[in-house]
Amino acid sequence: MSGLGQDNARWVIPRGTAAHDGFDVVVDDRREGWKHTGLRVWTAVEGETVTISDDGFEHIVVPLTGPVRVTATDVTGETSSVDLVGRTSVFAGPTDVAYVPAGSALTLTGIADGARIAVCAAAVEHPSGQEFRHLPASQVPVELRGAGVASREVRNFGQPNVLDADQIIACEVITPAGNWSSYPPHKHDEARPGEETELEEIYYFEVQTQDGSDHGDPVGYQRVYGTESRPIDVLAEVHTGDVVLVPHGWHGPATAPPGYDLYYLNVMAGPGDERAWLICDDPNHGWVRDAWGDQEIDPRLPLGGKS
Repeated sequence: MSGLGQDNARWVIPRGTAAHDGFDVVVDDRREGWKHTGLRVWTAVEGETVTISDDGFEHIVVPLTGPVRVTATDVTGETSSVDLVGRTSVFAGPTDVAYVPAGSALTLTGIADGARIAVCAAAVEHPSGQEFRHLPASQVPVELRGAGVASREVRNFGQPNVLDADQIIACEVITPAGNWSSYPPHKHDEARPGEETELEEIYYFEVQTQDGSDHGDPVGYQRVYGTESRPIDVLAEVHTGDVVLVPHGWHGPATAPPGYDLYYLNVMAGPGDERAWLICDDPNHGWVRDAWGDQEIDPRLPLGGKS
C-alpha cells in the first residue's frame, strides 16, 4: 500500500492555493495537462462585479450560497440577465442555475455580501448556437442513487437530458454522513461508442457536521487510481473549498466519515462530439451494484428536500 496518494500534489488543489483574478478558485486550461473543463468560485460583495470574457468556453453559474445577478452578452451584442435566488447552503437543497453559451461575455454582480458562486466551464470548439437559459430550482431533477451505505442524492441540473448545451455536463452530489458515493469506482476516459465517453472531471468539495453544529473539523475522502497503461494515484483528505481533478482513471469512492455530510460539484467535458455520461465500472468492484438489490435507500435522503 506504499505510495498511495503520490500524485496528490498535481491533482489535488487545497483551498486557498488556486486564487486568481478576484476568484477564490480558478481551474482552467492554463493548468498543465488540463484542457476541457474549468471552474471558478467567487465570494461576492454587494454591488461589485467580476467578468469572464468570451474565452471559447460555455458556462453554468451555480450559486453555492446566496443570490447573484448573471448577465451575458453574446457575439451580436444582445444582453440577457437573470437574478439567481440561490440557497442558504449547498446542503439545503437544489439551486436555480444559469447557462451561458460559448461566445458570450459573462458578468456576475453581487446581490448580497458573502454569497459564494461557482462557475462551471467547458471548452467548445464548434458552438452550435445555444441560447442563454435559466433553470429554476423546481425544475432540477433530484435522483436518489445507490442503496444502503452507498445511498446518495444527485441533483442533475446540467445533465444532457435536462439542459441543452454543447459540451458541459454538471451535477451536485450529497453523501450523508457515513455513506460512500462515486462507487463502485468507475472511469470515463476512452471513446467507446455506446459504452464509454472521454471526459475529464472536476470535483469541488464542501463538508458539514451532520448535526449542523460548528464543532469538529469536517472532512471527507476521495480516491483516484489508474490503469496499467495510464497510471494515476490520488488519495485525498478533502475539506470545504478543496478541489480534486480527474484527468483519467478509475475514481471512487468519495466517502463521508461518520459525523460529516459531504457535498461535491462535478464538472465534466471532453473532446468528443457526443455529449453523454457513459461510464465503465472497475471490473474488480462492479459486482457491488448487485448487492444493493435488497437494500433500502438511506431514509435521510434527499438531505435538503427538492426545493
